[in-house]
Amino acid sequence: MNPKVHNQIVSFIWGIADDVLRDVFVRGKYRDIILPFTVLRRLDALLVTNKEKVLEANAFLIAQKIDDKKALENQSGKPFWNISKFTFESLLNDANNIDTNLEAYLDGYSPNVQEIISKFKLRNQLETMKEAGVTYLLIEKLCNKEINLSPNEAKNSKGEVLPPLTNLGMGYVFEELIRKFNEENNEEAGEHFTPREIIKLMTHLLFVPVKDKIKKGTYLVYDPACGSGGMLTESENFALELTGHKADFMLYGQEVNPETYAICTSDMLIKEDKTENIAYGSTLSKDGFPHLNFDFMLSNPPYGKTWKIDEDAIVEDRGKKGSQNIKDKRFQIGLPSISDGQLLFLLNMVSKMKHNTELGSRIAIIHNGSALFTGDAGGGESEIRKYIIENDWLECIIALPKNIFYNTGIPTYVWIVSNKKDAKRKGKVQLINAMELYEKLRKNLGQKNCEMKHAHIDTITNLYMDFKESDISKIYPNEYFGYNKITVERPLRLSSQFTAEAIESLRYEKSLQEEMEWVYMHFRDDIYKDISKYKDRIEAHLNKHEIKLATPAKNKLLSAEHWKKQLELMQSAQKIADKMGNKQFDDYNKFVPLLGNAIKELKLDIDAKGLKSILDAVSWKNEDAVPVIKKKEKDGTILYEPDSDLRDTENVPLDQDIHEYFKREVLQHIPDAWIDESKTVKGYEISFTRYFYNYVPPRSIEEITAEIIELEKETEGILNEIVND
Repeated sequence: MNPKVHNQIVSFIWGIADDVLRDVFVRGKYRDIILPFTVLRRLDALLVTNKEKVLEANAFLIAQKIDDKKALENQSGKPFWNISKFTFESLLNDANNIDTNLEAYLDGYSPNVQEIISKFKLRNQLETMKEAGVTYLLIEKLCNKEINLSPNEAKNSKGEVLPPLTNLGMGYVFEELIRKFNEENNEEAGEHFTPREIIKLMTHLLFVPVKDKIKKGTYLVYDPACGSGGMLTESENFALELTGHKADFMLYGQEVNPETYAICTSDMLIKEDKTENIAYGSTLSKDGFPHLNFDFMLSNPPYGKTWKIDEDAIVEDRGKKGSQNIKDKRFQIGLPSISDGQLLFLLNMVSKMKHNTELGSRIAIIHNGSALFTGDAGGGESEIRKYIIENDWLECIIALPKNIFYNTGIPTYVWIVSNKKDAKRKGKVQLINAMELYEKLRKNLGQKNCEMKHAHIDTITNLYMDFKESDISKIYPNEYFGYNKITVERPLRLSSQFTAEAIESLRYEKSLQEEMEWVYMHFRDDIYKDISKYKDRIEAHLNKHEIKLATPAKNKLLSAEHWKKQLELMQSAQKIADKMGNKQFDDYNKFVPLLGNAIKELKLDIDAKGLKSILDAVSWKNEDAVPVIKKKEKDGTILYEPDSDLRDTENVPLDQDIHEYFKREVLQHIPDAWIDESKTVKGYEISFTRYFYNYVPPRSIEEITAEIIELEKETEGILNEIVND
C-alpha cells in the first residue's frame, strides 16, 4: 500500500474522531465508534452496486414466505447482505430521522454482520450519539468523496480516480488507528498487531524454504492469536505470489478480543473467505479447531500475560504434587508459570502439526526472552523446550532488534519449528542474531524506534537458507542446549548435649513455641490445672497481634492435656540428662544408641515423635562433627544423611560425563559431597547472550592516562586544582 495514501486515510479517520466526537465521548471511547463505523462504511460500499437486486429478491422471499435468506448472497455478490432500504449515503437524505433509520439499517444486515456489530457493542453507543446529535455529521464525514474506504476504485469530487483500499491496506489502517487510540488512552500501544516487516520476515522464513514443495491443492494456514487478521492476510498474499497462485491457502484463526475479532471477521467477509474459520474466544481454554491440523502456522501470542483465566479449563490442582491433572491433551507436556502463557500457544500449534504429509507443518512464532531460558530443569518451560528440541522440530531462532515492536522494548525472537527438517538441518538448531539489522525511524511509533527493510529481511532469509555459520549465524547440535541438573549432597553433621536450655525448650511444641512461651510466661503452672479460664485472654492476645492459627493448632494451645504431655516429655528429658550427664557428643551415630539405652533403663514411655523432639532439642549442626550415617549397605557402603542446608545443584552439559564433571568441578573442592542420582533431571535452555558474546578487552593504562591528561588540558587545569585542594 502506498504509504502516502495510508497516512491520508488514517489522518482523515483520526480527524473524524476529533471533529465529531469531542466532548461527546471521552477520548478512550472514540475507538468504540470510529472502528465499527469504518467497518460498516467499507461493507456498505461493496453492497451499493447490487442494492436494488437484493431488495427485489428479499421482497420475493417475503411474498413466498421463505425465511431462509441465504439466497440473497447470489444477488449481493458477497457472502453478506443488507435488506434495509438504506445505504450509508441515503441515510443522509433524512436528517431528522437519521438515528431511527440508522437502527433500521443496522437491523437489515445478514447474521454474520450482525455478529460483527454485536462484538463491537455498537448499539450501546447509539443513544449517546442521538442525544448529542452527532450521527448525521459522523456518517457525512465517512461518506466524503475525497477519501476511498472501498476495495474498489472510486472518483473524488473532481473526477480524479482514487485507488482502491485493499484488505491488506485496510488492515494497516485499522492497526494504526488502534495503536493511536490506545496511546491516547495510555493503553498498550501494539497489543493487537505485529509490525508488518516482522510479518514479512516470518512469511519469508515460513514459505520460501519449501516453495518448490508446495503443489496444487489447498493448504491450511492458522494463527491462534490472530488479532485483526493481518498476519493471516499477509501470509496468504505472500504465499500466493511466491507460488504463482498454483495452490490455494485457506485461512484459520482464533481471537479472544471482541473488537479485533470483529475487524478480522469483517476482513474475511470482504475477501469472501469463510467467517466460520475465525473462532471467537480463548485458544487456551476453548480450542476453536480441535479436529484440524495445519500446514502453516504463524503467530505473535501475548507474552508476559497470565493464563489464570484459562486455568480451570486446562488443569486441576495445578502444581500440587501427585494430584495435578492436566485435562487438555494439548498441554500434557508441561505447564509454564501461571504469569506467562506464551509457551502454551506454541504447544497448541505443535499439537496441530501434520505428520503424515510430505511437507509436514511449519511454524513461525514470536516469543520474548523468557521462553528461551525461564524455568528450571523439570519445570514446565524447560519440559516444553525439551519436547520440541528432542523431537528435532526446532529449526532456527532469530533474535530481533530491540524496540522493533510498538508496545515493548524487550528482546524478542522468532522461532521456526518444523517436523520435516531438511537432511542438513537434522539434529541441529540455527541461531541468527539480527539485533543489529535495522534502520532507525525518524519518529517513534509508540516504543518502536526502528524497522527492518527489505534488505534486512533478505539477509536473514539468505542466512537461513544457506545454513552456514557467520558472525551472526551459529549452528549447534540439539544436545548443546541441554543439561543434566544434578543434586549435590553433603553429609549432615550433628553434635548433641543435654543442657538446661535444651530441656526447657521441650515444654513447648516446636511449631507453637512462640505462642506457648507467651502463655507460660503469663500464667505459669496454672495452665496445667485449668487453662480454660485463660482462654479469653489467650484469644485476645492472638487477635491483637493478628496471629492466625489453624483450628488443630489452636486447640492444642488451649488444651491442658497437650500442655501436660509436653511437660512429661520435658521431665523425661531431665531424667535422661541426669543419667547421661552434660557431655557433648560430636558423633551422633554413637549418641543415639546411648540415648536409647538410657530410655530403656529408665523405663520411660517415649514414642517416636517424642524421641525426635528430644533429639531435635539437644542436637545442632556442627561442621566439625562426625557425619550422620543413614544406613549401611550389605556390601559395606555407607550412606549418609544429607544436610538440606548444604544441598546444591550443578548443571552439567549433556555432552559431558556427569561423574567426570562432578569429580573435576565439585569433589576437588568438597571431598565429602555426593550426587543424589534419583534427583537428576534433564533440562533445556537457550542463551543468545552466551552464544554471541564478543569479548572486548579493557583499555590499557596508557590509553586511560592519555585520556585523563587530555581532559585535564581541556578543563585548563581545573582537575589539578581540585586534587591539590
